[in-house]
Amino acid sequence: YRQELIDQFTEDEDIFVFLLSTRAGGLGINMTAADTVIIHDIDFNPYNDKQAEDRCHRVGQTKPVKIIRLISKDTIEEGMLRIAQDKLQLERDITSLADDQQKKGDVVTLLKAALGIVKTDGQSNSASSNSDPSS
Repeated sequence: YRQELIDQFTEDEDIFVFLLSTRAGGLGINMTAADTVIIHDIDFNPYNDKQAEDRCHRVGQTKPVKIIRLISKDTIEEGMLRIAQDKLQLERDITSLADDQQKKGDVVTLLKAALGIVKTDGQSNSASSNSDPSS
């Protein structure tokens, strides 16, 4: 039944809105008749949102696609968006083709911070230490 509704949306110019949740809209559909995606239910996993956005970015799309996210200030969604952006930035940093040593050092530092194993002066980076404190 969902595909029938998508076909109707695609063929009938009088229908200009097709409402889907992010998860339902992100799986196995082609929405090239749409040129605007409004995300109102941000997912904890940014890749689910990207999948929903990509439904319009398909072979056959002839119009520029706009992505709009509805976020209210000082809400859980605002925090979720910030976390999602950080996750995507971490992915870009890790998969970047840049070979410069500084970039690699930044990624290592970021990963250590994320894993809680940041080493500071005079501290070990291991979770436990068998060293004698009197030495």
